[in-house]
Amino acid sequence: MSRGGDMVYIPDDSDFSSFRDQCENLEGWHCRYNKGGVTVWSQGQEESCTVQKIKTRISCKDVPAETLYDVLHDTHYRKKWDSNMIETYDIGRLTVNADVGYYSWKCPSPLKNRDFVTLRSWLPLGNDYIIINYSVKHPKYPPRKDFVRAVSLQTGYLIKANGTSACVLYYLTQVDPRGSLPKWVVNRVSQFVAPKAMKKIYKAGLKYPEWKHKHDPQYKPWVYPEQNTLPSVSLDELSVQHADSLENIDETGLPEDHLNMSDHEA
Repeated sequence: MSRGGDMVYIPDDSDFSSFRDQCENLEGWHCRYNKGGVTVWSQGQEESCTVQKIKTRISCKDVPAETLYDVLHDTHYRKKWDSNMIETYDIGRLTVNADVGYYSWKCPSPLKNRDFVTLRSWLPLGNDYIIINYSVKHPKYPPRKDFVRAVSLQTGYLIKANGTSACVLYYLTQVDPRGSLPKWVVNRVSQFVAPKAMKKIYKAGLKYPEWKHKHDPQYKPWVYPEQNTLPSVSLDELSVQHADSLENIDETGLPEDHLNMSDHEA
């Protein structure tokens, strides 16, 4: 998603518009899965030496768009539904609708666990919502020896309202998990993991109102910026995280049935 080089930028209206077009436009996308209200597409060749873009759509009955938007922002609630997550937290804020955050997730043995540092930005569009991110480097959060630092080239969500009590969720991602996993394995596994991840988010949306009612119901800094107490981060502190600058971790010879990816890389 970066515009090239090491210049970090905060997405603008054209970036959000482009992301929305990618979600809604099917030209150049190949359907890989369509079952139970969930559809998965890929862009690019599965056998390629680069990671594909994966796009998933799910219809969420009985979950309003604004509820799903809250679910995807609420790091405290995430611990309740994202079983692959090890840790997630916000590092600092850039603007009223952009921040920097950390996320790590469990991988099955003998793979090493993965983590990200990403710049995330969000935009309400009437009854619809967009959240997008890409990987950055922060000097206080370098790669750790106990994790493989993964790279989000572009990841995000489009939540489209379907009346007042339902919505359609799009999830588009292009993530390089690094290590030395063959890219064709990453591409294949991603297509199978995506439907499970989307169903998990949908179920989280159904349960969120009851949970939030008991856990600081008025606290939503992604909606009310005045509640945000994160320290400010300057763009000058950040640079784009390029995959080829990271150390290769040897994970060759792993059986394919042991491979998994996070339910959710955002």
